[in-house]
Amino acid sequence: MITGELKNKVDKLWEMFWTGGLTNPLDVIEQITYLMFIRDLDQTDNTRQKESGMLGIPYTSMFAGKEHLKWSVLRDKPAEAMYQTMQVEVFPFIKELNGNSGTYAKYMADAIFKVPTPQLLEKIVTSLDDMYTYIEQLPDKQDARGDLYEYMLSKLSTAGTNGQFRTPRHIIRMMVELLDLQPNDTICDPACGTSGFLVAAGEYLKEHYLEEIFYNKDAKAHYDNEMFTGYDMDRTMLRIGAMNMMTHGIQNPQIIYKDSLSDQNTDTGKYTKILANPPFKGSLDYDIVSTDLLKMTKTKKTELLFLALFLRMLKNGGRCASIVPDGVLFGSSKAHKDIRREIVENHRLEAIISMPSGVFKPYAGVSTAVIVFTKTGAGGTDKVWFYDMQSDGYSLDDKRTQLDSSDIPDIVARYHALDAEESRERTEQSFLVPKDEIVGNDYDLSINKYKQSAYVEEEYPHPLKIMTEINELEMEITAGLAELEAVLRG
Repeated sequence: MITGELKNKVDKLWEMFWTGGLTNPLDVIEQITYLMFIRDLDQTDNTRQKESGMLGIPYTSMFAGKEHLKWSVLRDKPAEAMYQTMQVEVFPFIKELNGNSGTYAKYMADAIFKVPTPQLLEKIVTSLDDMYTYIEQLPDKQDARGDLYEYMLSKLSTAGTNGQFRTPRHIIRMMVELLDLQPNDTICDPACGTSGFLVAAGEYLKEHYLEEIFYNKDAKAHYDNEMFTGYDMDRTMLRIGAMNMMTHGIQNPQIIYKDSLSDQNTDTGKYTKILANPPFKGSLDYDIVSTDLLKMTKTKKTELLFLALFLRMLKNGGRCASIVPDGVLFGSSKAHKDIRREIVENHRLEAIISMPSGVFKPYAGVSTAVIVFTKTGAGGTDKVWFYDMQSDGYSLDDKRTQLDSSDIPDIVARYHALDAEESRERTEQSFLVPKDEIVGNDYDLSINKYKQSAYVEEEYPHPLKIMTEINELEMEITAGLAELEAVLRG
């Protein structure tokens, strides 16, 4: 998380856009992302040239014959000339890269330059250079760059279309820690948005398996190219998501334009881990949904179809942590019951973590839960762990002020020591429920179905004693009023 001077630099950059007339946070992020990419192209090209020179390998610069489009040349031009070159030459140039410069470049075809004036562009370019120079001086410059981008994404304070909204970073981190990621995992988010889950997964692996991944050529290649896959149908989000991953040091993530629920997505038994917060946008038409998903649960509801999709995409033994709306847990329709029965009977349902409705404010006030399960194809559900999260460490109003306490550390610790949960009572914050009881309740997975209220016996005084005390108080009041009247009469 960035603080101090770097945070102030980002806030000032944001204010430049705002006062310059660009007030949509998504537009601001997108324009900054374009400019970061253009600057990175120059740096990448220079690095490749140096490496080729050292190795004696021929290298043709991507800027061959177009050196005037390099960031290092552009930034020194007068404002008018810089603006004209950016608009007329640089943007057409990056659109033509067509994936020749990494994952991000694949989604440049519809890039639009929206900076309104030359003067604003000059200020932005200077500000970005200033930020990069500052970051280069930091000991953990790669982490700082990733944190900078995450901080900019945190300014997306409006809900997206089709039920999309950013998942709070601490909730993402909790879900990542529940899945116990490994260096050989293949991880997917079929509704990746800004790639927050994939970024957090990469950071977790970097923290826990630094030597196993980063000092092993094959493991590092897997980490950079094959480990992370994300699908989305919003090209703006794909650009932002790809840049988010690259700023966090993942060189070539598989961030792909794809409708996950349609026949476009043929992934079957491919991933070892899935992390997701899929959009809950109501109903889809049957004809745009993959037929094999409808066989598992005949429904138009995206929240149910995504659960069926996760089961199809996972390898046997693969695990999933996904956010679901509460309705998934207790819905009474045949489709709701079918998908819950499928997970409980044919796979291994492990945990339901009920979250308070304020977790997604200011985006939405929906009540949600985290569901954790393993694909087995042969059952395995024994006891399901329920946790009633009361606090995620932030106030549950629109301000989301940070608090001193949070249930998240307790959730992670208890989940990784479930044997100790056997003795927990249903009146406590977490407890285990046997599969048979869940089956007997028609596969209802809402925590309120199983949690018991703790009643504390209270003893109250006899009514006559209370009446006596009231009379005594009235007498005191009457006496006091009489004294006050006497003083006033002199």
